[in-house]
Amino acid sequence: MKTFLYRFFIFLTNHKASSMMLMKFSQSKLSRAIIPSYDKLYKLNWEEVERNRSDFETLHDLFTRQLKEGARQINQETNTVVSPVDAVYEDYGDIQSDRNILVKGKVYSIQEMLGDNAALEKYIGGKYMILYLSPSHYHRIHSPVDGEVVKRWSLGKLSYPVNKLGLKYGKSTLSKNFRVITEIKHAFGYLSVVKVGAMFVNSIEITNDSDKLQKGEELAYFSFGSTVVLLFEKNTFEINEELQASSQVKYGEVLGFLK
Repeated sequence: MKTFLYRFFIFLTNHKASSMMLMKFSQSKLSRAIIPSYDKLYKLNWEEVERNRSDFETLHDLFTRQLKEGARQINQETNTVVSPVDAVYEDYGDIQSDRNILVKGKVYSIQEMLGDNAALEKYIGGKYMILYLSPSHYHRIHSPVDGEVVKRWSLGKLSYPVNKLGLKYGKSTLSKNFRVITEIKHAFGYLSVVKVGAMFVNSIEITNDSDKLQKGEELAYFSFGSTVVLLFEKNTFEINEELQASSQVKYGEVLGFLK
């Protein structure tokens, strides 16, 4: 019953009209009035933000804020994979031979998530990692490795929440939500950065269309909190054992090692 009610109420509100209303409000100067409350609720760290709070005229500007130069240290060792985002490290595991992953007790189809059988074959038997961005996080997305972009594509229409409740009660959120995928070839193989849209607003804006990427280089941004799923080719990735589930990670920190 909980699952039914959760999906029912999300369905009632998650449509084009409500998404557009929310987006327009966040981009309007009317939204500036709630920035102080937003700041108080999420306890933003202004010492690392490029601009002062009073300089932000809309919530959208605040969501997509830039950091000061040097606010994050990008690990530049050759074989490291760094976090592409500030986020909560939610889960890590195997991509099964049946093309599924198990997250919070729910099965998700990697085949459906990617929508590309040629790309899919590289990742069967590999690893996945899930990074959740709350509304408080810095919302820009960066390259986790040095490499060459093989392909960029987008899939899906609506977006259900991707927080803990969304993963537990939502309907295949990671594989059905609006998502933008960047596949990267690096020195050890392939990885895909799956950027998953959040509830209501499917805004994932690409800010870099270069075919060559440097580790830590900006790729895109979310307009609201969302999720990044990293997919690693079989036998190419080993997790950083110091990571703890549900812990905070910052972009540039080591998630693991290529091999």
